[in-house]
Amino acid sequence: MKAIRFHEFGAPEVLRYEDAPLAVASSRHEAFLRELGADEFIDYTQTKPEDDVRDVDLVVDAVGGPAASRFLQTIRPGGALFPIFPLGFAGHDEAAGRGVTVSATQVRSNGDQLAKLAQLLDSGAVRVAVDSTFPLSEAAAAHHRAEAGHIQGKIVLTIGAAADQSRDTGGPSSQWPPRVRGH
Repeated sequence: MKAIRFHEFGAPEVLRYEDAPLAVASSRHEAFLRELGADEFIDYTQTKPEDDVRDVDLVVDAVGGPAASRFLQTIRPGGALFPIFPLGFAGHDEAAGRGVTVSATQVRSNGDQLAKLAQLLDSGAVRVAVDSTFPLSEAAAAHHRAEAGHIQGKIVLTIGAAADQSRDTGGPSSQWPPRVRGH
């Protein structure tokens, strides 16, 4: 299976449970994405992936919105486009004509799925990149970190005893749960 995942504005994490060998982001994220398992990389500031990529099974577009339809031409018939932010997507007719499924989903809690996800996380098959951690009492600082942009992974708020010790803004790590580091 070939898949493409497009990243922009600080959402560059790749999940390797299903093979996703091609990642698209700006060049500053290349090493990070390769560390997470991307076999191929396209710098979208130099190359439009929709001009060079063809016959992928799945596009996960972390940007989404009205521009997501540009990826329809990269997907083989029977493939799928998954825009994380589907509002404004206007390519439903084109997708149907190309035989491409477009879907978005809301996540609901499911104990069996969460147990499977926990196994995948424990085994390392799925990794979560953590950009930074903050104790809950410093939630405002976490928001400032998000507003600053160029995030590589998730911003984690810690609660309880771990929150008293955590404050790590030193950059991304690919682990879950995040390590609690000193100030």
